[in-house]
Amino acid sequence: MPTSLADQRITVMGLGRFGGGEGLVQWLLSEGAHVLVADLADEATLQPALDRIEAAAHRRPLVHAGPHDVRDFTNTDLVVVNPAVAQPWSNSFLKAARDSAVPCTTAMRLLLERLPQRERIIGVTGTVGKSTTASMLHHVLCAMGLDARLGGNIGGSLLPDLHTLTPQTWIVLEVSSAQLHWLGDDVDDWPGWSPHIALTTNIAANHIDWHGDEAAYRAAKAVIHQFQQEGDVRIDSASCNDAGTIELRLPGAHNQANARLAVAGAVTATGKPFGDLAATLMTFGGLEHRLQPVDGLDTDGSPRIWNDAKSSTPEATLLALSSFGDRLNHIHLIVGGYDKGVSLNTIAEVAPSLAGLYCIGATGPELARMAREGGGRVVDCGTLEVAVGKAMDNLGDDGVLLLSPACASWDQFTDFRARGERFVEFIQGYLAAC
Repeated sequence: MPTSLADQRITVMGLGRFGGGEGLVQWLLSEGAHVLVADLADEATLQPALDRIEAAAHRRPLVHAGPHDVRDFTNTDLVVVNPAVAQPWSNSFLKAARDSAVPCTTAMRLLLERLPQRERIIGVTGTVGKSTTASMLHHVLCAMGLDARLGGNIGGSLLPDLHTLTPQTWIVLEVSSAQLHWLGDDVDDWPGWSPHIALTTNIAANHIDWHGDEAAYRAAKAVIHQFQQEGDVRIDSASCNDAGTIELRLPGAHNQANARLAVAGAVTATGKPFGDLAATLMTFGGLEHRLQPVDGLDTDGSPRIWNDAKSSTPEATLLALSSFGDRLNHIHLIVGGYDKGVSLNTIAEVAPSLAGLYCIGATGPELARMAREGGGRVVDCGTLEVAVGKAMDNLGDDGVLLLSPACASWDQFTDFRARGERFVEFIQGYLAAC
């Protein structure tokens, strides 16, 4: 059994912006721990999350906002690290914790130590498509009347819900490369962990800034199956290619691949026929900011403005483009953002086939330069607002506007959700002014 956390002094390194940190702190407080949140953001930024934690746990953690104090990592019993902390093996504060014999862990590891039934855990990873695949799988299991929970990288922590989980509960975890790094057996005294059913959508270079190089990124992704035991199951998209077409509300061959993988996972979990499970996906409406239609110009029932703000890799953007078939020459594509150290050559190469390429963010100028050299119709816009205005001006009667940035959002936005929401706001503002 895991050690009790009651009366333990616990430092949470990074509250995060997606709800996982909130759930973690709420749970730690409910377990009777003395929690200190060390976050580089200022306290005003953290305030809404702290208010929600206090409302849920009826207690408030101690907060040290701004630059870290090494004493928060050495004068404590445990450090729980947000997976957003890049290259944790070289982080000076985590080194200081280990030098002081303070163990370091993550919310995911705390959860896995306490889940009631390993044989009902399904892990989903991949460079693109893991959120949609995990959500589709969860949707299918729930549609079949099973108790299923969705967690991990996709949203809030499951730790506060531990008391509601039973040995019959299916757990679907979307697992990022950073979370998988912490699950390998070369991190502290952790023994290494892989789920009973491991699904992988695809692997391509990504998050080089976090892992240091592509080899380390791929090694982290391999953890999803590296520690599987006898009787465990590993499935990837390639093994599902012959499963046929699944009727979906979502466009694109990539969503077909996501659906086939999700249903294959559900077949393994339940033993029910593929066709019966696939039929439940007709009611799956997709996820926000993932090739999501935006109202405004779809007078004939065909959306012309698409929000794919979640796209943070070239591969994701190319998949989004492939959804439009032979209509590339109608597409006005907005790309660019934070530089993760990943080559954007493939985006520059596709530019001549497009109606227009509108470049934003830190990667915008270099991407625009490369695309112009290839003969693309390029506008270096700087900001998303400028890009929306330029693209809408050029859209014409048959153009399609696609935000699919191929880069992370952190240079200009707090996260991809904020990027997508601002895109919709700029579209609405443009249309209202017409």
